[in-house]
Amino acid sequence: MNSLSTIQSLAQTRSIIFSAHARVRMFEPGISSEDILHILTDGEIIEEYEDDTPCPSFLMLGYLRGIAHHVVVGCCADHIKIITVYHPDESWTNDRFRR
Repeated sequence: MNSLSTIQSLAQTRSIIFSAHARVRMFEPGISSEDILHILTDGEIIEEYEDDTPCPSFLMLGYLRGIAHHVVVGCCADHIKIITVYHPDESWTNDRFRR
């Protein structure tokens, strides 16, 4: 199973933990847990951090109400952890590539 399939499978079973930092980042713009679930199931991986510990992590791109959002996801064997959520700034080209 590839990384995206693993993330999607764990998201479908709601095996998701949100960091306190992610919750703070979600609160101000009004991003819900269901919004994050949408990005996890329909988004794409745009960067991989395979050497992260304790689990590899991935930068995902997804759209909420037509606005691009990045979600950093730690992917462990039995759960995923939402590390942070943010709107990509001008340092990103097409919201996918760093300039």
